[in-house]
Amino acid sequence: MKVLVLTGPESSGKSTLALRLQQAFGGLCIAEQVRLYIEQTGRDTHYGDVEIIARQQLAAEDAARAARPHLLILDTHLLSNLLWSRLLFNAAPDWLEGALHQRQYDLHLLLDPRAVPWQDDGQRCQPQMTERLGFHAQCQAWLERHNQPYEAIGGDWQQREKAALEQVERLLEHSS
Repeated sequence: MKVLVLTGPESSGKSTLALRLQQAFGGLCIAEQVRLYIEQTGRDTHYGDVEIIARQQLAAEDAARAARPHLLILDTHLLSNLLWSRLLFNAAPDWLEGALHQRQYDLHLLLDPRAVPWQDDGQRCQPQMTERLGFHAQCQAWLERHNQPYEAIGGDWQQREKAALEQVERLLEHSS
């Protein structure tokens, strides 16, 4: 089983690419749980929600891992929970970072926010490019600091899709 994570700032194409990759390669795709949580509660999150959302994200990931698909695609993982919690609330549950280290991730696709327009979907809160670039830099710094395998994905929508498809094809070739 290969585990792929799409990470980066909001409105950079993670969900769209995750579904496209699943269409191309099969496997299981796990949605970003915070989106589902906000839809269910009908309100903005507060600090008390961070742990609930993170545990839901882990539960969904663990259930998918238990099914042992050849490819598990995560439309984000606990890194987003960690960074957003720090950004919005200046704190994060202590266990989040440790939980990230307890799981094997074969490749992260780090999506750059440039060259694609920001889309307001009622949940997003970083319309300014400088904000999204800051979040991107935090993701990249964390991945590098913790020696996590990643590939940068940028360009317009077609370039992103092409690059992502190529990266996943390489990832899966190495598992044959």
